[in-house]
Amino acid sequence: MILLVTPIARRHECAAALHQATGENVVIADSLLRATTLLRTDFYTAAVFDRSVPEFEPHEVAIALDNLGSAIPVQINLAISGIERLVGEVKSAIRFRKLEEATARGVATRLVYSELNDTLTTLLLESELALETTGLTPAAGERLTAVRDTTRKLRSRLESSARAAGAGV
Repeated sequence: MILLVTPIARRHECAAALHQATGENVVIADSLLRATTLLRTDFYTAAVFDRSVPEFEPHEVAIALDNLGSAIPVQINLAISGIERLVGEVKSAIRFRKLEEATARGVATRLVYSELNDTLTTLLLESELALETTGLTPAAGERLTAVRDTTRKLRSRLESSARAAGAGV
């Protein structure tokens, strides 16, 4: 969902163009106070602020920005920009955010893979060394073998998941 913050007369035309271009619903707020309320109560992909509105007070803008959550702020002067420019700016911002999110997911996946892989390597090494211990009871040997085998299965599943997620293992 996209929040369009502007009191201009052609706001519905702008909202329709954004909806058509992005496929997302567009909610219009004609004031920063209304925008802040909407930002507090719902999730938005982007929040478009019309910079041409002279009554936007700096402290009201700050309050609205503090309530963005994960919405991408897009500032544009609708008094001098056409609808095509508005649509282009919003689509570009959304595309950039999706790229950032994909990059962050990839980094997180690689980090988790690395940490889990280190732990699994330690478990495998320790269980192999424990299995080589002399005087090990058969029951303890069976348990250690089960731990080793389960650890191998976990590592295999981790590697498969990391490959599927593109973590570069």
